[in-house]
Amino acid sequence: MKIRYRDTALLQVAVALFFVTAFLSRCATIGTPTGGPKDSLPPVIIRLTPDNFSTNRPLTNHERIYIEFDEYVQIKDQQKEFFTSPAMKKKPLITQRGRGIVVQLRDTLEPNTTYSLNFCSAIRDNNEGNPLYSMRYVFSTGPEIDSMIVSGYTADSYKADSVSKSYIWFFPVDSIDEVKEYDSTIFKFKPKQIGRAETNGVFIAQNLKPIRYRVYAIQDKNDNQMYEPASDQVGFLDEPINPIEQPDFAMWYDSLRRYVTAEPQLYFRMFTDVAFRRQLLQDSKRPLQHRAQLFFGAAHPKIESMTFDSIPAERIIVEYETVGKDTLSLWFNMPPEQLPDTIKGEVIYYKHDTANMLRLDTAKLKLAWRKVESKEEEREREKQERERKRAEAAGEEYTPPKQENPFKVNLPLSGEVNPEEHLWMEFDYPITQLDSASVLLTRTLGDNTIEDRKVSFVRDTAKLRRYQIRSNWEVGGNYTLTIPAGAIRNVAGEQNDTIIGKYTVYDPAKFAVLKVKLTGQDPQATYVVQQLDASGRMQQEKRGVKPADGFVQFNYVKPGEIQVRLIEDKNGNGKWDTGNVVERRQPERSELYVNEEGETIFATKANWEMELTIDVDRVFAPVTMQSLQRLFDEREMQRLEREAEKRLKEGKKKNDDGHNHGSSGFGGFGGGNSAMQSTGDMFNTLR
Repeated sequence: MKIRYRDTALLQVAVALFFVTAFLSRCATIGTPTGGPKDSLPPVIIRLTPDNFSTNRPLTNHERIYIEFDEYVQIKDQQKEFFTSPAMKKKPLITQRGRGIVVQLRDTLEPNTTYSLNFCSAIRDNNEGNPLYSMRYVFSTGPEIDSMIVSGYTADSYKADSVSKSYIWFFPVDSIDEVKEYDSTIFKFKPKQIGRAETNGVFIAQNLKPIRYRVYAIQDKNDNQMYEPASDQVGFLDEPINPIEQPDFAMWYDSLRRYVTAEPQLYFRMFTDVAFRRQLLQDSKRPLQHRAQLFFGAAHPKIESMTFDSIPAERIIVEYETVGKDTLSLWFNMPPEQLPDTIKGEVIYYKHDTANMLRLDTAKLKLAWRKVESKEEEREREKQERERKRAEAAGEEYTPPKQENPFKVNLPLSGEVNPEEHLWMEFDYPITQLDSASVLLTRTLGDNTIEDRKVSFVRDTAKLRRYQIRSNWEVGGNYTLTIPAGAIRNVAGEQNDTIIGKYTVYDPAKFAVLKVKLTGQDPQATYVVQQLDASGRMQQEKRGVKPADGFVQFNYVKPGEIQVRLIEDKNGNGKWDTGNVVERRQPERSELYVNEEGETIFATKANWEMELTIDVDRVFAPVTMQSLQRLFDEREMQRLEREAEKRLKEGKKKNDDGHNHGSSGFGGFGGGNSAMQSTGDMFNTLR
């Protein structure tokens, strides 16, 4: 049953119906015999003092609000679930008393302001812990209750999935600075009204004025009612909105989740912004004899020079450990006996001053290292010393055990090779010698004939210590890779023992092939096309794809269910770029492909070819309320299908006897409708 938001009278009738069905379904549970069905109904409000929606409340409002229920209740996750709109400097105290709760206000209030106390799911019955969703207590310090309402949807801009429990902040346009190139609204001002999305990402923000607002969505991971860049996801609307100018929308009760939800009017593409960090050399250390690390405060440090007293510049190998290059490893390509215990030097780089301007600065370095035995090494040394003394006492020659080769390499020694990916090997230390001519790769065929295959090593451009072992891999037969002892040497002077790996090659007949063709008005627009599994994990991707290219082909697609994601690569850098709230730059759009039937998951089979022709203009069409509702419905349907599959696998059957959701006869609202009544007519007076 959906309620169309259009005028106050209709909604008041709807709320009355919800109230009646809630009352009847609740009354039907009174006197349930012991051992009967488990109570799954939330508590019901039977009295509020002072009344909900009261006006002209005093500004120095330190009175107590008492809310009584029909049963004993508990307060759960108050820090996470309870919030006030607008926020109060001193959060109200909530305590239990009898079959109710007492809310003690502790702050001086603003004049002519509508306040709401939002309990979300903090109030639960004492026995079974059934939450009372959407409970709100509303009052005003002026003569009127602000009554405007808007709905919206918060979604992860990259994963294309709902972001639950985000806070929606509303800032009246006439109370904040004009936003141009630099938007500091969420850092300088406090929101005048706050809403919160439910677990499905949909929010219904209430008690707004018919004025223009700038609106932001914040995922408050630390529950501190503050936005923390690089930690909290954020989203924003490009232009201010006025609730009275928004289109009508429908609301209904979600009988599975047991809260009110709605058709979304507004859409927030949430992203993780990058916090400003001051550039400075935060720390330096030397964890290994041949390795030092420099830790900078911000990404992409600009380094003019690095010098060391005892090491020539050409003997230093620089490795950036992070994508932002804020952590550097310095590898010293020298024999161990030539490395001093303490290496002194300096780094000249650009550092932020007190005014956050970059200035040249010189940081002195003192990189000390000493060998520290582990307990295992100490026990082994003591054991060998005892054996040596015992041998000498017996007049025997002592032969120390052979030491394990410290050389390390990460290389699979068996398995199947993807001809497009080849083999990968990664080392603990940078390599100074790799004798590829001594490496042997052979292929043994079914008739036991052996043929040599050409092999080459290519270093990864992104990782200094990672190499790709390439060859013309062909289906059939068994491959043997032999790297002889001493073929590889690292900066510590360590060499490999003989390495032997045995492999077979992917058989294309065991995989599917996916061909994707993009179409659109701009044939030179650039996109990233990703092939995902059913869980959304990326399996393969093609960068720089244009509609003018025709079909792009994904080989070696594992049989089963797949998805296709497209990224609108505006700057052509071959990856998805996040947004920037200060610069008011939205993230690049990332969308799952949805066919005409609303499907996002497609089945593939072994030795099977699938072709998809995707209209990028349709995928990346401007978002409207209608398209947003379709998107939300599709995601909800997918969620329900996943839930059904999960329950089927777990062998659980849904209880359809009406107990869990009541038996009111109003579209399955039932006992859950007590949440509607308990909001104190949460949709009272909307226009």
